[in-house]
Amino acid sequence: MLVLLFLVAFTLCSTTSFAHSHYNWSPSSTTTEWRPARATYYAAADPRDVVGGACGYGDLERNGYGKSTAGLSTVLFDRGQICGACFQVRCVEDLRWCIPGTSIIVTATNFCAPNYGFEPDGGGHCNPPNAHFVLPIEAFEKIAIWKASNMPIQYRRIKCRKEGGVRFTLDGAGIFLSVLISNVAGAGDIVAAKIKGSRTGWLSMGRNWGQNWHINADLKNQPLSFEITSSDGVTLTSYNVAPKNWNFGQTFQGKQFET
Repeated sequence: MLVLLFLVAFTLCSTTSFAHSHYNWSPSSTTTEWRPARATYYAAADPRDVVGGACGYGDLERNGYGKSTAGLSTVLFDRGQICGACFQVRCVEDLRWCIPGTSIIVTATNFCAPNYGFEPDGGGHCNPPNAHFVLPIEAFEKIAIWKASNMPIQYRRIKCRKEGGVRFTLDGAGIFLSVLISNVAGAGDIVAAKIKGSRTGWLSMGRNWGQNWHINADLKNQPLSFEITSSDGVTLTSYNVAPKNWNFGQTFQGKQFET
């Protein structure tokens, strides 16, 4: 049984620099080599399509991800670190079902949980060590006929291209502040985040889950700046992203990584 876990304003200036990263996606290359995996799909009526998945992006349509998304198995999901990364996917090996010469680009937005009631090669599609993608049927049908079901594919990591700037959605209560970082170009996945008020220095944030980052600090009535680092070691700083009178539930837009 397949289970998926469900879980803009102004910027005054920005700087970009390189920082050390312990993740293994090289900033010197925009892509990785093609690697083998398999893919299944879920139907449009499935509620997980609306919820947005384990990365915390919420309504994928409203937040700009649409149907170009994927849920990833354990070996690819990396405990949520991969959220926001982009992959090119193509159908291979099965001439009965593949649509020749086609590929799709999807963003990692969800987790395909393992089901240890089945063997990896006997129904446990997302069990380790399987590399597996779960796609919306709309995306799946761009590379293969839907009757193919569990298809062999190839995938490779690529740079993300996004419209507009990085989005910071504020949530929380009191001194607890949670920030969802979304619409990230370049590497796509964030490995470190800092926040700064007008009366504070730079404060490191912790990853809560997916691309939700949090901090306990009194930052009300202060304009907020953000410094984020992607997995290829690039750091992007956006000053005064949120104005002094920001409120929980609002989304603000900063600068964007180069692609």
